[in-house]
Amino acid sequence: MRSHKILITSILIIFSWISSVSAFAAAGSDPVGMLKSAANNMISGLKTNKATLKTNPKVVYGLAYKYVVPYADLQTMSKDVLSPQKWNAATPAQRAQFQHEFTTTVIRTYASALTSYEDQTVQFYPVRGGIAGKNTIEVNSQIVSSSHDPINVSYRLVHVSGGWKLYDMSVEGVDMLESFRAQFADILASGSMSDLLKSMSQHNAG
Repeated sequence: MRSHKILITSILIIFSWISSVSAFAAAGSDPVGMLKSAANNMISGLKTNKATLKTNPKVVYGLAYKYVVPYADLQTMSKDVLSPQKWNAATPAQRAQFQHEFTTTVIRTYASALTSYEDQTVQFYPVRGGIAGKNTIEVNSQIVSSSHDPINVSYRLVHVSGGWKLYDMSVEGVDMLESFRAQFADILASGSMSDLLKSMSQHNAG
């Protein structure tokens, strides 16, 4: 499906745009400005390393862990990607393992997007209604490239202590958390939390 390919191609690039510590520090007052600054920094880095992106995927994984994990609310994402019943029934050890495996799954699944970098640029739009007094916001944007039509992207940020963090995103109408939620629900429909963790661990080790 085109929408699934777009999601895989785009999501980690956008995650990785949240890559400037100084920009993230300013996110409490201007999250869109932070994203613009981080996008410029990341695109510059991709251009510099373009020749080695496909031949050295470990570099891509390193970039993803360095730039994604600190600036995404993966703890909340891990909890919300499962149904409340399954999350509440899991032991503390299972929850901790799931968060670890889920983080690894996100990184490994979408890190390949960085190897497909061409000449993308990004245009962000103001947050509708502003950000004052809000705990969650949605930022709309478009990825523009000379090789394909613009890709519409919207992503949600949550305000936590210290600023805004990425929580979820949608690429051409395909929602990231919903996609993972459906995959995990299929496994849990006929198996247990232990079965899901085993499946995720085997996939991540591959």
